Amino acid sequence: MIITRTPFRMSFFGGGTDFSGFYNEHGGAVLSTTFDKYCYVTLRHLPRFFDYKTHLTYSKEEKVNTIEEIKHPAIRNAMKMLDMHELRLVYDSDLPARSGLGTSSSFAVGMIEAFYALKGKYADKKKLADDAIYLERVLCAESGGIQDQIAASFGGLNRINFSRDGYTVNPVIISPERKKALNDKLMLFFTGMSRFSSDIQKGTEKSMKEKTNELIEMYHLVDEAEKILTDKSKSLDDFGLLLDHTWKLKRGISSGISTNSIDEQYEYAMKAGALGGKLLGAGGGGFLLFYVPEEKQESVKSALKGQLHVPFNFENDGTKIIVYEPEDYNQE
Repeated sequence: MIITRTPFRMSFFGGGTDFSGFYNEHGGAVLSTTFDKYCYVTLRHLPRFFDYKTHLTYSKEEKVNTIEEIKHPAIRNAMKMLDMHELRLVYDSDLPARSGLGTSSSFAVGMIEAFYALKGKYADKKKLADDAIYLERVLCAESGGIQDQIAASFGGLNRINFSRDGYTVNPVIISPERKKALNDKLMLFFTGMSRFSSDIQKGTEKSMKEKTNELIEMYHLVDEAEKILTDKSKSLDDFGLLLDHTWKLKRGISSGISTNSIDEQYEYAMKAGALGGKLLGAGGGGFLLFYVPEEKQESVKSALKGQLHVPFNFENDGTKIIVYEPEDYNQE
């Protein structure tokens, strides 16, 4: 049996610049972190006592005899890609899918890691990220950028740079005390709505050519945000104010990114004392992240009392195998 644990991510700045149509021409970067909410993939070979050959459990249950019968596109294409057969796979998660936290990409990374482990092969973090990008963007033909797969695989608080030549992952150099202070000022709330990010991304991609100037400014904000974090003389509150600025830029890119309900929740939090925030992910629903001074946090909770507050801590590990007990197996 193999069990992988893969974190979810929150992207602070630069979202949208991780689309190949943008970074191939202009370059791109995101500032993001993973945090201690995870998805889990449990994998083993299916014993041959059943009248089906593969058993999948996620939000649905599938019992099939051929890979072609599998309805879940990521599982189906990943099994073909890595030549996997006769499996029992179970997906579990700390947070709901389609919520703006890169959940589908975390699942893709964790599943691919489990597949390699079951085959007795080692794949480093870059290999896992690259394979997950290829799976989602090429084999499954899903719209979107490439930051989620990289963040889930590598883990930590990073600046990820994108260019025509590929990507690099650079940890943000920040003291543990300052990092904790940032963590303590961030509040995460579930909007109560979920959506397929690929559907939102399609509209966003169509708008991008007309919004190049806004995306370039969002790209430059990554530099400003990184300077705030790494320069001890700067107030972390500036990070919160910058979040408000990037959210206003982001919501102007496409009409599908925000909704009236999300705008109302955002305004309630700002009036209660938040300095800034943003909707995580592609838009349309999911989680709202706010930067809130500690003395204002109870007021923000009261203002958003209809939404679920989710406490969290940053994490540094990225995807990892937490159980490795491969069984003997012979396909003959």
